[in-house]
Amino acid sequence: MNLLQELKHSTIAAVWFMFLTFPIMVIKVNTVTQTIEWRWWNMAFIGIAFFFLSALWRYMLKRKQKNTGKFSPGKKISAIRKHLAEKRFFIPAMVLLAIATLVFPHAFSMYQTNIMISALIYVMLGLGLNIVIGLAGLLDLGYVAFFAVGAYAYALLNLHFGLTFWMVLPIGGLLGTIMGIILGYPVLRLRGDYLAIVTLGFGEIIRLVLENWNEFSKGPSGIANIPKPGLFGLDLTLQQHSVYLYYIIVALVIFTIFVINRLQDSRIGRAWIALKDDEIACQAMGIDKAATKLRAFALGATWAGMAGVVFAAKTTFVNPASFTIWESVIILCTVVLGGMGSIAGVISGALMLILLPEYLRAVSEYRMIVFGAVLVLMMVFKPGGLIENVRKTYHYREHEHTIGQ
Repeated sequence: MNLLQELKHSTIAAVWFMFLTFPIMVIKVNTVTQTIEWRWWNMAFIGIAFFFLSALWRYMLKRKQKNTGKFSPGKKISAIRKHLAEKRFFIPAMVLLAIATLVFPHAFSMYQTNIMISALIYVMLGLGLNIVIGLAGLLDLGYVAFFAVGAYAYALLNLHFGLTFWMVLPIGGLLGTIMGIILGYPVLRLRGDYLAIVTLGFGEIIRLVLENWNEFSKGPSGIANIPKPGLFGLDLTLQQHSVYLYYIIVALVIFTIFVINRLQDSRIGRAWIALKDDEIACQAMGIDKAATKLRAFALGATWAGMAGVVFAAKTTFVNPASFTIWESVIILCTVVLGGMGSIAGVISGALMLILLPEYLRAVSEYRMIVFGAVLVLMMVFKPGGLIENVRKTYHYREHEHTIGQ
């Protein structure tokens, strides 16, 4: 009887998906010859594929429910990390990773190098947003505004004052910090959905200002011919510039990981975690809630500002269309899907979200469907993210002392 029910559910799911995908998968309009091509074999493929996928989906859900409570995921992940922390595993892994990182731009094409630069820029952005969302628990949907500030800082300062990449890089981070404080101060009393709406509005305000203030930002036309970073005045080719910028973003990512890892274990990091868990309890412990929120916004925006400078140097062109709400959503997805509060998770999430669509170009007609399916599977079967954050726990053990006779 159970088998018949499974067959019935799978058949219903297959028919339903055949109905939903009929206009996309079956009907193909040729605008040149003004004819319609009916691809019925696609419909058969969809029906068979979703019949088996539906059965697999229910099997995986039942298995997940059955395994719930049998083991502690936190303990399992903690054991894996404990083994990786051992020198005999950690040192060889880091050596191999360092070699792969150094060799990558020489072993692959310039196209692959540019894709990796973009992915590493989003790693920086994800790690910065991880401070705000993953540690402090503040839902920021306008994070792309700080990214835009850094990009336009380099474009405008170079255009009007001739400042180089290395001069503007710290300035972009500083401007991001200032904008983070400007955003954070008015929203100190907000949290949850209200905070998300206000930050979303802030991001749109910045984009609209850049789009409509033609005298300041050149409007929708944007700013072109932004110079790439120089290397002691050497005349580099386009490929050499890409390799050089790749090593710059790798160094910045390593620096970001080091600083954020130190922040997590510091007094400020523990204050952020307390703020995320319970604001009232956080205040009761004597933590200044306003200052803690401002630090989270300011430090998170700093990395977005520096990432914006690198982005402008990579593309040599910026305009407001590069800083829409969709960019904020992608950065948010890197944090949520990777694992909130987990540095390794955010890195893996950013690499997956940026590299996966690029490498699915071979199936360009269906790549967004595949991409969406991967995201759904991740949220259902790994709701804590690719690499879940493991909170440190402290145990007190009372030792019994016995006195020998």
